[in-house]
Amino acid sequence: MSLGNIFDIAGSGMTAQSLRLNTTASNIANAETASSSTETTYRARKPVFAAIQQAMLNPDQQGFGMNAEEGPGAGVRVEGIVESDAELQMRYEPNHPAANEEGYVYYPNVNVVEEMADMMSSSRSFQMNVDVMNTAKSMMQRILTLGQQ
Repeated sequence: MSLGNIFDIAGSGMTAQSLRLNTTASNIANAETASSSTETTYRARKPVFAAIQQAMLNPDQQGFGMNAEEGPGAGVRVEGIVESDAELQMRYEPNHPAANEEGYVYYPNVNVVEEMADMMSSSRSFQMNVDVMNTAKSMMQRILTLGQQ
């Protein structure tokens, strides 16, 4: 793995964490959205990530004597976004405009405390990838100055 690959790896991590932050923000924004049926109620969404293996990017080069399954990582990709299958919150609020005929209102299965923890985690992961990029950049700059002395 060359020093230049670090930018690709950290960049893919930043992209993934940015999507995670957006998904978490969407969940928090819709946490108190009321609905009269289970079909129309917002459901919490979570991104699914997968590691990109180095062997998949460069099939001719088997890195470090490993096979494709064990090769060094080359970043992360988003496989998709899945909806949570946790049970929706059903509250008895007969005076609510979105109440069904029995007086119940359905609320999303969003746990705001869990979403805030996810937001802090993804924000920190994003910042760590920025730090990796900055460190790699300063290392490359130092390499360039080696021949000047």
